[in-house]
Amino acid sequence: MENNEKGKSSRRSFLRNVGLGVGAISVAGVANAAIPGANDSAVKSGKTLKLLSPDGKLVEVDLSDIKPAKEIQAEVKSEAMKGLPNRKFVMVIDLSKCANARECVHACQEGHLLPKDHEWMKIYLLQDDNLTSKYWFPRPCFHCDKPMCVSVCPVGATFKRPDGIVLVDNQRCIGCKFCMTGCPYSARVFNWKDPEVEVPEGHVYDPETNIPAVEGTVGKCVFCADNLRKGVLPRCVQACPMGVLYFGDLLEDTVTNGVETVRFSKLMADRAGYRFKEDLGTLPSVYYLPPYNREFPVEMGLEGADESVSGRYKKAGPR
Repeated sequence: MENNEKGKSSRRSFLRNVGLGVGAISVAGVANAAIPGANDSAVKSGKTLKLLSPDGKLVEVDLSDIKPAKEIQAEVKSEAMKGLPNRKFVMVIDLSKCANARECVHACQEGHLLPKDHEWMKIYLLQDDNLTSKYWFPRPCFHCDKPMCVSVCPVGATFKRPDGIVLVDNQRCIGCKFCMTGCPYSARVFNWKDPEVEVPEGHVYDPETNIPAVEGTVGKCVFCADNLRKGVLPRCVQACPMGVLYFGDLLEDTVTNGVETVRFSKLMADRAGYRFKEDLGTLPSVYYLPPYNREFPVEMGLEGADESVSGRYKKAGPR
């Protein structure tokens, strides 16, 4: 229990306590736009108004802190497009540790209010050759430095930020699926129907979370950009019980799985890290460590799985 608590603490303090931009990442941009009174340095009018908060409490706020909903929405989107300054986010996936626990998938679905059949993080069962062993292969969006999805979008709904994260604004998306065709990794998912999820009261749409999903638009992994703004690891990284997923800042040359923090460059050199389908020239921000000396047998990933999950792996073979 003590080790679990230490791990949770380490995960929560991701960017604050492991040296990745201590004090550099601020929540001011979105928080100040969405929460009345958050910016204490702003000039106050001295006139107040009593309002009923979403949780039923009577609160008193300065009139200067109240903004029209459209103005708040515009500020939220502006901050989402800017990203976090002086950052270049990167993920490393250690294939030797993956046992298809699927906790990363579930955490992503829960955190982004996705239906159970809607997966932004997918786990494949791969085999490189008939003479080699099978292994589990988690695949998020690769957040490429040269994203084909962005180049083919006719309306600018999908965009790449300076910090490396690629997002989709589903309020601009027209559902043409050009981005899905352009992505060589099949990392995007089309919303064929309304997910019918209950959105928290007072929720302001933010491309950093893409909640709620909208019927007729495209969704995908967002690297949990909302968590990064708060200095917290992506949900999939926090949830993985095997420590498969590492996340960090390429500029800081540091990545962590919430328990172990290592130099990105050393990890790549020592473990022969690579990028999937690197010959395509898209320059993914997700790197893999080969499934060398695997810690768990492949069969472990099928134990206790229902048919909806195990059935998809029955025909897995050489890719």
